[in-house]
Amino acid sequence: MFAEVIIPAALPKNYTWSVPSHLLETVKVGCRVEVNLGKSKKYAGVIKRLHEEKPEFFETKDIINVLDAEPVVFEQQLKLWEWIASYYMCSEGEVMAAALPAHFKLSSETILVYNEEYGDDFSALDHDEYIVGEALLLKKELNLNEVQQLLDSSHVYPVINRLINKKVCFVWEALKQTYAPKKETYVLLNPAYDNEDKLSDLLNNWTKAPKQMELLLSYLHLLKTEGEVVKSSLLKKSGASDAQLKGLVEKNILRTEKKNIDRIQYLPKNVTIDFELSEVQHKAFEQVKEQLQSKAVCLLHGVTSSGKTNIYIKLIEEYIKQGKQVLYMLPEIALTSQVIRRLQKHFGGYIGIYHSKFSQNERVEIWNKVKNGELRVILGARSSVFLPYQNLGLVICDEEHDTSFKQQEPAPRYNGRDAAIYFASLFGAKTLLGSGTPSLESYYNAATGKYGLVELLQRYGDLKLPPIEMIDTRKIIQKDKSKVMLSPQLVEAVNEVLARSKQAILFQNRRGYAPYQVCNVCGWIPQCKYCDVSLTFHKLTNKLVCHYCGTTYPPVHTCAACGSDKFAQRNFGTEKIEEQLQETFPDAKVARMDMDTVRGKNAHDVLIQQFEQKRIDILVGTQMVVKGLDFDNVDLVGILDADGLLHFADFRVNERAFQLMEQVSGRAGRKEETGKVLVQTSQPQHPLLQIVQQHDYKMMFAEELKKRKEFAYPPFSRIIHLTFKHKIKEVVERAAHYYTDALKNRYGQYIVGPAEPVIGRIRNQFLMELLLKLPRDGKTISQCKKDLLDEIAILHQSNSFRSVTVVADVDAV
Repeated sequence: MFAEVIIPAALPKNYTWSVPSHLLETVKVGCRVEVNLGKSKKYAGVIKRLHEEKPEFFETKDIINVLDAEPVVFEQQLKLWEWIASYYMCSEGEVMAAALPAHFKLSSETILVYNEEYGDDFSALDHDEYIVGEALLLKKELNLNEVQQLLDSSHVYPVINRLINKKVCFVWEALKQTYAPKKETYVLLNPAYDNEDKLSDLLNNWTKAPKQMELLLSYLHLLKTEGEVVKSSLLKKSGASDAQLKGLVEKNILRTEKKNIDRIQYLPKNVTIDFELSEVQHKAFEQVKEQLQSKAVCLLHGVTSSGKTNIYIKLIEEYIKQGKQVLYMLPEIALTSQVIRRLQKHFGGYIGIYHSKFSQNERVEIWNKVKNGELRVILGARSSVFLPYQNLGLVICDEEHDTSFKQQEPAPRYNGRDAAIYFASLFGAKTLLGSGTPSLESYYNAATGKYGLVELLQRYGDLKLPPIEMIDTRKIIQKDKSKVMLSPQLVEAVNEVLARSKQAILFQNRRGYAPYQVCNVCGWIPQCKYCDVSLTFHKLTNKLVCHYCGTTYPPVHTCAACGSDKFAQRNFGTEKIEEQLQETFPDAKVARMDMDTVRGKNAHDVLIQQFEQKRIDILVGTQMVVKGLDFDNVDLVGILDADGLLHFADFRVNERAFQLMEQVSGRAGRKEETGKVLVQTSQPQHPLLQIVQQHDYKMMFAEELKKRKEFAYPPFSRIIHLTFKHKIKEVVERAAHYYTDALKNRYGQYIVGPAEPVIGRIRNQFLMELLLKLPRDGKTISQCKKDLLDEIAILHQSNSFRSVTVVADVDAV
């Protein structure tokens, strides 16, 4: 028998191994197996298919070992992996690497084993060899990490090589499972004292060791109140030491026992819905159910603050009662923390969260709980689509327009929303897309009848959408001719809001202090060594940072071109705004929310809770503050630089700017009062800003659709974006033209480019781009993808282009 196995590496096609006779009983599709590839590389791969067809062109190797008794992934997941690989032009191995928690993707860990025949005479070894030899003599085996720690260096290969050549040790490549369940020590009472009389007899006749007596009383109190006693909390609450507990254990009064525990604590499982839908919401809820009976996908277009989440909660309740699982996807991790609190209130321990800020051990635990059906509702970012659901009934994709659903680097560059729609279809499950500003593609699909459409166009409690005022920054004269950060109108509005003890949110889509600085004398701008971009100054760390490759530089005080020390800081980021706000409003509590301030697992949650509890008056942030967050007390939203949103070289620029501004303004006046929105711009006459002022999504949709049709952009075409990268500019230019020429006779009418992008070099790689706008016809598209991959292979056959990287991005955003 033969097995087609997916291994977590970018192989263009899956490799086949043979199943030795002693493993025939244990192999199953979806189980992990240990396999050998090349000379000594070992991988844990997943069996995709078992068959009897012997490969023609190569001799198969045997599978070494089966690692699981039961499959870790189900058939539907393997189908999803295959679809993502073929649709997004990557390999199934790359999808596997993204889908599985790290502990399931074992790879070779080199282990050095001591050679007993060598003896213990180390006189022929040099200093480093001696240290490692001595450690091996004592421990008998060391892994690579331990050798690196011993020698305090990461370059240990030469030393290891010399030791192997001198036969001091040999290498054993072993696959090790890295997931370890978390254990906790529990303290139990000796069964002899379960009898009340014996226990009181013990306590009444206690003479020595008063500290142990105190500890025992604390234990009995905890046992009564909590049912189970964990050693760590017992010692903490009683203030006792380990030795005192040990004394009680030695006297056979208490005993200790280690048990496996969950890393993530869950609430009890129960469903309590304590609200009623308003009349408008109830009508939308019934329409959604009706649409989902005939259509697999339904789009709920509900304006901001119309109460979409309540409709989702009612739907989830119905599916839980049917015993089905529900996937609730959100674009940003910051959103999950606010929504989870609402959902936990209603569904308790039925619900779990899954996203990239969790540790690998936590991910394995959630994985197993979803697989055995313990968790019914999963709330997660795009990666939660890869979990092993048993009987998925409903997928809710909230804020479906958001670009964060699309993975950028590395492959697979999949769109979480589209993958979830396909995944749901494998279970015959339904998908509900929700948004206040749907993506053009989804709304077009709904308008043409491919999806169902339900509209919820009034805010909860019939509140009006906040009025939007434009502030013309050209009329404000700055002394130093710099860009207007806080206009007088905005300062006045903030003061007025603070006086009523309400809150304000200010939005600027740039982090850092100053996006670039320029020499006043000759106009020189400090740039990154490895990328063609200017450096952003971060005042907190006092460094210049490249936001493309992450390299940091010390601040520049003299111009590298003319030697002058006169610099002007141009534009402004969130850090500078925060500083300015603290100066302008010294009594207000100001906080900032961007990539720099929410690094840890719970950092965003802490910030959001502080804002909800009114411990922050003014919140300034990048687009993290925009997305779907629900704050009752916000009465003012300021967009500090609308021009920055309108000037991108991208066909979606108007759609994006409309979505961002509409979403930001949706944060204002969500309870009782309407709130207001101020937009600072130097072009208040811009047609898009006029549409934003009227909150008119349909007008934006109609305008954009006309232009998209004229220039054959989505939704009227499918785009594939190719990027060529190489460290020599001439080579990448020649490669891009060579590749394009090969495609011209078949796809000439669909090709745009090749051309150099706006930022022509990133991480020391020069870039060229090529765009294909293909008709919406499945046959042409799949043939084109195949041809593109074939042409990449042909390009790499040529010696001069072998090292050119080609990245394909399907449905690029």
